[in-house]
Formats: sequence, C-alpha cells, structure tokens
Amino acid sequence: MTSDFLPAHLRVRLTDYARLLRVDRPIGSLLLLWPTYWALWLAADGTPSLSNLIVFTLGVFLMRAAGCAINDFADRRVDGHVSRTRDRPLPSGRVQPVEAIVLAAGLALSAFLLVVLFTNTLTLYLSLGGVVLAFIYPFMKRYTHLPQLFLGAAFSWAIPMAWAAEAGEVTRLAWLLFIANVLWTVAYDTFYAMVDRDDDLKIGVRSTAILFGEADRVMIAVLQSLVILVLILVGVQAGLGGFYYVGLVAMACLFLYQLHLARYREREGCFRAFLNNNWAGFAVFAGLFLDSLAG
Repeated sequence: MTSDFLPAHLRVRLTDYARLLRVDRPIGSLLLLWPTYWALWLAADGTPSLSNLIVFTLGVFLMRAAGCAINDFADRRVDGHVSRTRDRPLPSGRVQPVEAIVLAAGLALSAFLLVVLFTNTLTLYLSLGGVVLAFIYPFMKRYTHLPQLFLGAAFSWAIPMAWAAEAGEVTRLAWLLFIANVLWTVAYDTFYAMVDRDDDLKIGVRSTAILFGEADRVMIAVLQSLVILVLILVGVQAGLGGFYYVGLVAMACLFLYQLHLARYREREGCFRAFLNNNWAGFAVFAGLFLDSLAG
C-alpha cells in the first residue's frame, strides 16, 4: 500500500486527522448530499449542470469535514466524558485544538473558493450564511435544548445555495424543501442524541432527546409525518410524477422501521435508526431521478 512508504509517525498523524474529519464515517456527508441533490434536480427540472453537480458534491464533503473539526473543538472538554466519543483525537490529546481550527478553516475556505470560482453572485452571498451556521451550531448545545434545530438549518442551507446556483434565484418551492429538510434533520438527529442522552444528562449538555424525554419517539414520529406532508406539497407544487411519490412511500416505510429500531431506546437501536436515514434520503432522490427520466 502507498501508506507503507510514509514514515510511521506521519501515518499515525494522517489517521488521526482522518478520524477528526470523520473520513471513516461518511454518514454525515450522505445526509447532507441527498437534500442537496434534491434541490439541484428540482431547480433544474431534472437536468442539473455537471459543473454544479461537481461543485456541490465536493462542497458537501468539504463543509461536513470542516463541521466535524469545529464540532470536536467545541466539544473537546466534554467528549472525554461520553462513552461514544472519549477516544476521539481531540479529547484523547492526539490532535491539538489549534490543529482542528486550522483544518476547519482550510476546508471551509476551499469550499468557499469553489463557490466563488464556479457559481454566481447570489450563491456566493448565500454561502456566507452557510459558513456562519456551520461554525455556530456546535456551540448551541450549551445554550438551548434545540441544537438539532440549528443543525437542521446548517444541513439544509445547501438547498437554497444549490437552487440559486442552478436557477439564479431561490423560489418558494426551494424554501418549502428547506423546511422539509430541517424537520427531517431534527428527527434523525434526535435519534442520534438519544444514543448519548444518559451521558449528556450527567455533563449538562442539552438536546431535543432530553427536551422530549419520554415523548421522544412520539415527537420523532410527528416530525417525520410533517416531513412526508411537506414533501408531498413539494411534489404537488412542482408537478412531479409517480416515481417521486413511490420514493416518499419508501421514505415513510423507512421512518416506521426506524421507530421500530428505537422502540426500547437502547443505544444500538437508536444509532441504527439514525444511520437508516441515509436510505430515506436516497429513496427521495431515487424517486426524483427516475421521475426526471420518465418525464
């Protein structure tokens, strides 16, 4: 392997950086990618430009990695007290806080340059809001029980950006899609927060899982129902065909499966429910893609 030609200490350092940026855990990038593709396909009536596909695919992976670095920087004093995160590079001391800041800034700048060089002025202005959301979200769990709402806004901001890049404007349909994705993000990140709820209660970190308490599964079900409802409105307003609605049915079935996985509120079941959302996002994209081919 190529890595065998690198000095041992450099291999270790690169591995730690990769873990900090979650290169080994692409789920977050995928949860960002599918809604971005939804927006590109809808804004372009099923035929997005290759340039925008490349820019936004790269941008998703760059900004997700930057977000992971700044998130671990914000949580560097609490991650060591959480069983799932105590071995991460920052709390374990293998990566220094300043390194995380430099990596996050470099990645965000790279994504910003893609927007500057290959998209339009409106997308550029919108990207500034996306950077702000990405950098403030990790600190919200100290001030509000709704950090998942800030994550939802951060994870959904690529929707108006992609729409602006493809259509030159951001329509009401784009904001409707934005709302659907915020609701979806709050739902699936509540599953994620349920994994750490016991540890978070001990160290004083806030989340929707703590806010909802025993009503967590009911609230997730309500949020998921609203996601389907808003996406139906998107389909009606965009005049989409049958394949799109088949995708929504698949998403709804996956939502029911997720609630089943989390029925006992066990860590493993909640985490599996969270991971399953990758397929929910893909189902909607597949419906959009097939609908564009049929049209």
